[in-house]
Amino acid sequence: MPRFAANLTFLYTELPFLDRFAAAARDGFEAVEFTFPYAHDPVELRESQDAAGVRTVLFNAPPGNWNAGDRGLASLPARDREFAETIETALRYAVALGCPSVHVMAGVPGPGTALAESRARYEARLKTAANMAVGSDVNILIEPLNPRDMPGYLLSRQQDAHDIVARVGAPNLKVQMDLYHCQIVEGDLATNLKKYASKAGHMQIAGVPERHEPSTGEVNYPYLFDLIDELGYEGWIGCEYRPRAGTSPGLDWVRKYLLRTSTT
Repeated sequence: MPRFAANLTFLYTELPFLDRFAAAARDGFEAVEFTFPYAHDPVELRESQDAAGVRTVLFNAPPGNWNAGDRGLASLPARDREFAETIETALRYAVALGCPSVHVMAGVPGPGTALAESRARYEARLKTAANMAVGSDVNILIEPLNPRDMPGYLLSRQQDAHDIVARVGAPNLKVQMDLYHCQIVEGDLATNLKKYASKAGHMQIAGVPERHEPSTGEVNYPYLFDLIDELGYEGWIGCEYRPRAGTSPGLDWVRKYLLRTSTT
């Protein structure tokens, strides 16, 4: 059955970050994910995680200077040393938390940057990241993002991501399949799931187009959850959406799954 992870960057935002682990556990989540944990020491994150009895299953590597427009460094020129440092930091946090996956953002190449050069640099850096992660039991993930939410982002389509993984050829490099982004860019979610679910290292969901609860908008998620089960996907599905009026009151769509998981 589907296994859901609460995204603590998007959910429970009325609480201090370290208190969100326990809030997710109280609502029945057994796993959490988040975007960037680096404002907190990994020791205090681990303490909050363990006290709540949940596990962390995903977060992003440092993206560079977010306020200056960085959305990852993997494809950007002249950032090799900084990129390696971000992977070192992410792996240190992942090992401390026992987290199995780290998402490495591709970046937004600047105007005038040749696409072929950006893609070649991206693949070379992903190979570096995958090599750095060997022996840590951590997978490196890449994720296609839609251009409406992330203008200019290098990677937006599922097939492109899987082609990159095939060319890099690292067993610990996988694709993170976010159905919210996939619906906006490609649609045809059931067909895409049939094609890619078996290869996905992680999934995420949100309602489309407003990115609220998955029970809102144009996507029939109950149908897709049944399909995901039929396809044998056993990974986590991250709940990366913006609640309309508080997290807990908006969880009716997932309560039956959380209850089934906790009693099996």
